Amino acid sequence: MQAGFEQPRTIEEATALLQKHGDAARPFAGGTDLLVQMRGGMRSPDILVDLKRIPELGQLEIGSDEIVIGAACSTASLRENAELVRLLPGLLEAAELIGSEQIQGRSSIGGNLCNASPAADSVPALVANSAVCSVAGPDGRRDVPAAEFSTGPGSTVLGSGELLVSLRVPRPAPDAGDAYLRFIPRSEMDIAVVGVGVALTLDADGTCTAARVALGAVGPTVIDATTAATALLGGPIDTAALERVSEAAREAARPIDDKRGTAAYRKHVAGVLTRRTVEIAARRAAEGN
Repeated sequence: MQAGFEQPRTIEEATALLQKHGDAARPFAGGTDLLVQMRGGMRSPDILVDLKRIPELGQLEIGSDEIVIGAACSTASLRENAELVRLLPGLLEAAELIGSEQIQGRSSIGGNLCNASPAADSVPALVANSAVCSVAGPDGRRDVPAAEFSTGPGSTVLGSGELLVSLRVPRPAPDAGDAYLRFIPRSEMDIAVVGVGVALTLDADGTCTAARVALGAVGPTVIDATTAATALLGGPIDTAALERVSEAAREAARPIDDKRGTAAYRKHVAGVLTRRTVEIAARRAAEGN
């Protein structure tokens, strides 16, 4: 049976459709995950709700205090915004890994988040940058930290009739830096064995005054590695700090044995990759100083 197709023009119309049809409806923007899942028989919605015609979901606003990224903004459009690339290079590094260049004309970090893959590339970078999700539903709007949005593989906090509207990221200070790295078996178009997002701030003396570390693909959801972030605070990003954060990341990782590697191997990679990501973020923060 062919699925029905709706194109709401407002958030209110979209949430009403989603509430009316319940689990039989599936919202989409680019559809780069959904169409593959439908072809593979993993999903068979009765109604497809196309969100691309809702203006707010496609907006990108760079303000003095925060950056607002519409849930349907394509990764290609983000990559082409020079100011966004300058402010959040780590987040853009993650966004550029969502599919091929052709796919990025349709894909979005909002969709990447909603697909709720533990190995999603953009999510560790969003968590590290303290992103907040703006969610709309029949009862109005609510905010959810990106770190709490996914509840397990393929599942999110979205309730009946709710959809992700935008992602709000605090505008980084000049002395802040972020970075994202992943390890994959092949050079391109593969799923992360481990992904690491880091954001940190250095004062004029090189002391780390704020930090956040997020680990992807080593747990059922992205891990907000607070112990790893704490290991960086109060001193310079020197060899000792890098050793501490590497060890803390290994301890925080909770991978399983699968076709991408053993749990022990992936914990080791989490430590190595975290060290490298911190070094890049620290260099960017120092350049800001």
